[in-house]
Amino acid sequence: MTDSYAEGRTLVLLRHAKAEPPDDGPDAQRALAVRGRADAEAAGAWLARHGLLPDVVLCSTARRTRETWHGVAMGMTGSPPEGGSAGPAPAVRYEPDAYEAQPEDLLALLHRLEPDARTVLLIAHNPGISLLSAYLDPGRADPDGLRTSDVVVHRTGVDWADLGRGGTTITARHTARG
Repeated sequence: MTDSYAEGRTLVLLRHAKAEPPDDGPDAQRALAVRGRADAEAAGAWLARHGLLPDVVLCSTARRTRETWHGVAMGMTGSPPEGGSAGPAPAVRYEPDAYEAQPEDLLALLHRLEPDARTVLLIAHNPGISLLSAYLDPGRADPDGLRTSDVVVHRTGVDWADLGRGGTTITARHTARG
């Protein structure tokens, strides 16, 4: 079903920021590196400057993605001159299904969104998030996928529940570096 809202819906895909190298601990518990913390805040500032403040945030439960969201939120609050107004607080959902997810797993999370959500930020991992971007806009997706702290903005006029292959248009890309 096509949405009658003129601007449609915006999906912002963000690969988590740079994490510490793997060690003997569980992968899901890897923290962000110092550079990753700065990059996450830079991503938030970029989102705020471009009016891409989310209504809903879907975030993997892994530590590095949760820390990425925290940095993004800090960057959106506006420490001049980088940031801007964070607007109303988004609904944040930490999703276990977004960790080690395939694109169809991430798409299933999007299909469950409320129809009135207009701007959604999905923070997840490779290869799933890169493959999802390519699935949603095969013609414009970066063939090399998303690097750490890469932001890809997809726009669509369809309901979240109807989102499928080729159902969005990539309108912006940004690699956040702090």
